[in-house]
Amino acid sequence: MQAEQASQRWVVWRQDDNGNRYEVRRCDTRAEAEQLAAEMEARGHKQLYWIAPL
Repeated sequence: MQAEQASQRWVVWRQDDNGNRYEVRRCDTRAEAEQLAAEMEARGHKQLYWIAPL
């Protein structure tokens, strides 16, 4: 199962103030997706960011 998780791709999502959801970027690893989401959140905008597996 770890081989499946290692090859799993992830997507970073953003939700704006009006509830609209947008795909920000697809990432090769969960760590990369988490880092991007954290960087986006750190910018201080009111949008919500999260990651999900593809």
